[in-house]
Amino acid sequence: MKLVRKNIEKDNAGQVTLVPEEPEDMWHTYNLVQVGDSLRASTIRKVQTESSTGSVGSNRVRTTLTLCVEAIDFDSQACQLRVKGTNIQENEYVKMGAYHTIELEPNRQFTLAKKQWDSVVLERIEQACDPAWSADVAAVVMQEGLAHICLVTPSMTLTRAKVEVNIPRKRKGNCSQHDRALERFYEQVVQAIQRHIHFDVVKCILVASPGFVREQFCDYMFQQAVKTDNKLLLENRSKFLQVHASSGHKYSLKEALCDPTVASRLSDTKAAGEVKALDDFYKMLQHEPDRAFYGLKQVEKANEAMAIDTLLISDELFRHQDVATRSRYVRLVDSVKENAGTVRIFSSLHVSGEQLSQLTGVAAILRFPVPELSDQEDDSSSEED
Repeated sequence: MKLVRKNIEKDNAGQVTLVPEEPEDMWHTYNLVQVGDSLRASTIRKVQTESSTGSVGSNRVRTTLTLCVEAIDFDSQACQLRVKGTNIQENEYVKMGAYHTIELEPNRQFTLAKKQWDSVVLERIEQACDPAWSADVAAVVMQEGLAHICLVTPSMTLTRAKVEVNIPRKRKGNCSQHDRALERFYEQVVQAIQRHIHFDVVKCILVASPGFVREQFCDYMFQQAVKTDNKLLLENRSKFLQVHASSGHKYSLKEALCDPTVASRLSDTKAAGEVKALDDFYKMLQHEPDRAFYGLKQVEKANEAMAIDTLLISDELFRHQDVATRSRYVRLVDSVKENAGTVRIFSSLHVSGEQLSQLTGVAAILRFPVPELSDQEDDSSSEED
């Protein structure tokens, strides 16, 4: 994402002009745009024209519209963002108040104006415009006959390809059908890796599986690479890291990211940080339950006692339609930061973010126990007051 202009007043009203450069930037934009904002961008509109003879025709024209946002639709697989709203600025093709849907396009700038820019939104713009926050981890999660090729970016886990091949069972004295099918499966996975993974960007490629599938696959891949003189795979051999996973399904990626060898390789990536924070929370919940809480009311009470060491919060909570509810989450984040706590905003498109969403989307690891919280919330709040 490229920041072109930023003009925010002292009362936090103002506008920002951005250029989305990569598909992931559409996800960031989805988290920036809210109902009630005004969005100005280039779009295509179908316009009816009447000739001098009275015949009516229609043609498509490119024009720039400013919409008051009413609905936002994001396609996570295609990384496409559509914003629907009413026109609020004079235009030669579109009447005031007329409905239109803008599909934001890569490398075309848009201007977003808000009455109130909060700290969470401004921080997301900073992260989106920082080139270090790019897709630096890829993963191949596999079992015999099933593989998922994923890209783990700082904001989401994208499934780029799914490979499924029926593998017959080994028969006594005859394994040829099984071996041929397995070879065909491995070959399709290798092709998918070369098609979907950008080796110049990715720092590490995890190959995760149960049993010996990952070892057998990597042996096959690099033997074939030597035979065919595939320089792309041979030059990037050191980036492949084999780890255990319980299955070839996407949810097993969390296990792979939790592996200590992976954590050391990926220590500078946001995805690994999110997984570690959630893992720490679960451990605390198991061993010291009075220092781990989830649910907005209990987390807010812990914050009143200035007890929060790490706040875990899902980004989907900041997309809440109700302004008062959204502001409540923003105040919580700001307050934890003011009290020297760490805030981890989880992406709802990450496997770790999906898990956090099942825990109400907000959780906290405390500096010290607040036992009253686990008993009666009302009593604890009155005692703290």
